[in-house]
Amino acid sequence: MQILGIGANGHIGFNEPTSSFASRTRIKTLAPATRKANARFFDNLDQVPTHCMTQGLGTILEARNLVLVAQGEVKAAAIAGAVEGPLSSFVPGSALQLHQHATVVIDEAAASQLALRDYYRYTYDNKPDWQRDL
Repeated sequence: MQILGIGANGHIGFNEPTSSFASRTRIKTLAPATRKANARFFDNLDQVPTHCMTQGLGTILEARNLVLVAQGEVKAAAIAGAVEGPLSSFVPGSALQLHQHATVVIDEAAASQLALRDYYRYTYDNKPDWQRDL
């Protein structure tokens, strides 16, 4: 099982925009916005690493199950791009559309830019009994 977050720029697992959908585990250079978003874990921005080790999108997509978790309005555009946008390396999270068992767990604020949010809520609330535990 792969548990993921999503960055405001649509990155997952530090696979920044333009990461290949076939990418494997590797060292990545972090985008300035990603470093700034993670500065809260450090005393100052200068301490935030400029590089990281990450599983590539291709590696992530090999998991049996994917769970993407996001909350807040700051993630709404990224969630809309990942869930409803076209497959695009500009939104690495959109790669989850290729997975046969991906689950997206979000709050109302993160769902606010989804064009079909009412449909998603309806289908979730009206799952057949045999799907309720899946």
